[in-house]
Formats: sequence, C-alpha cells, structure tokens
Amino acid sequence: MHAERHTVTVTTNADGDGTGYTPPVTGRIVSIVYEKVDFANGVDVTITAEATGETIWAEENVNASTKRAPRQATHSTAGVAALYAAAGQPVLDEIVVANDRIKVVVAQGGNVKSGKFHVIMG
Repeated sequence: MHAERHTVTVTTNADGDGTGYTPPVTGRIVSIVYEKVDFANGVDVTITAEATGETIWAEENVNASTKRAPRQATHSTAGVAALYAAAGQPVLDEIVVANDRIKVVVAQGGNVKSGKFHVIMG
C-alpha cells in the first residue's frame, strides 16, 4: 500500500484563531495525527475538504496530542443510510478526497500559539 503524509502547521493570531492547508491531495484519509506544540488547552479543531466543505474532523476542547481515524456514514444507491442490522448503527467508511486541499481551522488556541496536523493518506 502506498501512503503519504502531509504536515500542516497552524499558528494562531492574537484572537487564538488560525488556518492552514495541505497541498492538493487525492486519496483516502487514513488518519490525522494532532501534535500539540503550544496551543492552549481547549482548542477547537475543524478539518474539512476545501472545495466540497465535507467535514473530516470536528472536535471541541482538545487538550493534548492525539490521533483520529475519521470515517463517514455510507448510504445505499437510493440515498438511505446503510446500517448494521442488529444494532442500527451506521456503516462507516474512509473519507476520500480528489484533487482537493484539506483545510485545518483552529479556534481558542491562544495568542500566537501553534500545533501540527499530520494528514496520513493511503
């Protein structure tokens, strides 16, 4: 399997907000590793595909370095949510982007603080 990593360093402004982007990427998003450098505790993270706006990872009040393997709900060809029959839980699959930049937005990160986001594509 071919895999690649794109690192996005985000530095906040005086309001604690910051935005960063990967170069255009194509493939499955396997995981995102957040490496806390000196963001304040309680940082809010919103990661989306730039062109489509599709949510990849959105979490509030992140305090420490962490890893996420974001997945999305799947649907039938009729647009009906695919569910596991026994529990009624959604069937999930990896998120795929095509020639799109991944946009990383942080809020409440503190005054001129930074963190890194490693996007692992496979």
